[in-house]
Amino acid sequence: MTVIRGATTIEQDDKEEIRKAVKELLEGIVERNELKRDEIVSMVFSSTSDIHAYYPAKAAREAGFGSTSLFSAQEPDIEGGLALCIRVMLFVERNIQPTHVYLRKAKRLRKDLSSIYNIAIDGPAGSGKSTLARALAESCHILYLDTGAMYRACGLKAVREKIDPDDELAVCDMMRGLSLEVEYRDGKQKTILDGEDVSEQIRGPQVTAAASAVSKFAAVRAKMVEKQREIAGKQSCVLDGRDIGTYVLPEADFKFFLTATPQVRAKRRCEELRAKGYDVSCEEIEREIRFRDEQDSSRAIAPLRKADDAVEIDTSEMTIEEVLETIKRKIQEKI
Repeated sequence: MTVIRGATTIEQDDKEEIRKAVKELLEGIVERNELKRDEIVSMVFSSTSDIHAYYPAKAAREAGFGSTSLFSAQEPDIEGGLALCIRVMLFVERNIQPTHVYLRKAKRLRKDLSSIYNIAIDGPAGSGKSTLARALAESCHILYLDTGAMYRACGLKAVREKIDPDDELAVCDMMRGLSLEVEYRDGKQKTILDGEDVSEQIRGPQVTAAASAVSKFAAVRAKMVEKQREIAGKQSCVLDGRDIGTYVLPEADFKFFLTATPQVRAKRRCEELRAKGYDVSCEEIEREIRFRDEQDSSRAIAPLRKADDAVEIDTSEMTIEEVLETIKRKIQEKI
């Protein structure tokens, strides 16, 4: 016995669209697996809860699969799941190496059938994005692209050149002469600013504030987003930031939005900076975080917000390990 999986999507909940999509999917499975229709013992369909116009199993009957037992069920709502999706499992009495078939938008459900996939993790400062993104990339054996480091490099250049990070004209002029590259050495990202590895220098509080300020300008974001899309288009990776799922990679295969209370986020950032030798006040860090939340959420270009199809996770009372397992489970549910 062999089980063959398949899935497809429709643009709207319409009887004719369902019939057409099911026919296309089943014929694709039969053709790619070189099946005879009478070898199919049964088919089990499931459809997302936003599909009501027609039963996929009935569409299969009308597509010429008349001698096969059929079953059709509706799936429970899954936050962040693919909308208007029809899935099927075919049970074939012959033992073969199955070729699973995923069509239309359902292609993104099977990262193992695609050479490249991207995971977007957004959220405010201190929500655990970067730590989680690194752990997830390592777990999935793909690259972690630290987008925040790229903006921090811009902030560092402004600090070094004594440019007011709130002066748009000065910042835009600075960007014309900026040389920024991202390299991977020994599995780690290195941020190269004007030929210098500044991976450590970009982590100080002064640079953090400058990065938040310069990132609101169109010239800065355009250059950084162009570089991020270029990297993500060439290889599977995890990206974290404030607008990855909404602006940088709106078609990312998996999207998550991490949150935590300002108090928890300030405590985390304070502990992180003190561990690196900085003498900081947790109260001051919390004030800065609240200010950055307002600044990032209200900026005109690509503001901080949760993508409509992102899964939101409050990390306030969770360990990194718990968040990682939650995200991996959500990805598996979507697959």
